[in-house]
Amino acid sequence: MKFFIDTANLEQIKEAQDMGILDGVTTNPSLMAKEGITGTNNILKHYVDICNIVDGDVSAEVISTDFDGMVREGEALAELHEQIVIKLPMIKDGIKACKYFSDRGIKTNVTLVFSPGQALLAAKAGATYVSPFIGRLDDISTDGLNLIAEIRHIYDNYGFETQILAASVRHTMHVIDCAKLGSDVMTGPLSSITGLLKHPLTDIGLEKFLADYKKGN
Repeated sequence: MKFFIDTANLEQIKEAQDMGILDGVTTNPSLMAKEGITGTNNILKHYVDICNIVDGDVSAEVISTDFDGMVREGEALAELHEQIVIKLPMIKDGIKACKYFSDRGIKTNVTLVFSPGQALLAAKAGATYVSPFIGRLDDISTDGLNLIAEIRHIYDNYGFETQILAASVRHTMHVIDCAKLGSDVMTGPLSSITGLLKHPLTDIGLEKFLADYKKGN
């Protein structure tokens, strides 16, 4: 399972990268704005800064909602760095743009996916990644993890190579449950990754080991 971090914060990206377990980054205009990154030139530069930190794919989102605009933006983003993945919305023109880019060997990530049918269309269009938002489904009392299971079943039925990127991951149990269900990738805040380190018995055991060592010295 690949671990992506969902942020535009360079310090958090560096921290995850330094752990040696980071496979990529996802971000969006809202996360950019949260870090005070505004204006086209600053946003484009920030994407390059992120690519210079991580070794894997970095999803960069278009803001256009029409085919021509998405292609224009996507081509400009793809030229920034070889690690850039074009992030496209799950709408009719987004699927059309996904097919356009996949035919040209440019990686894509179809985002804002909330149903198996949407995921099927993204795979048919050759998407590199599909991003079902499990946390947002949970927010409206719908089982987000069930969506992961349904997409996994459909993709396995037909041998689709599109990777399931579980998005809107909120906590460590989301990570574990997505791993059990066969999600190819998860993306979430740094806390959802570092939370996997924590267990009270680990802390107690380490404290005892250190105390016993001090007794012998």
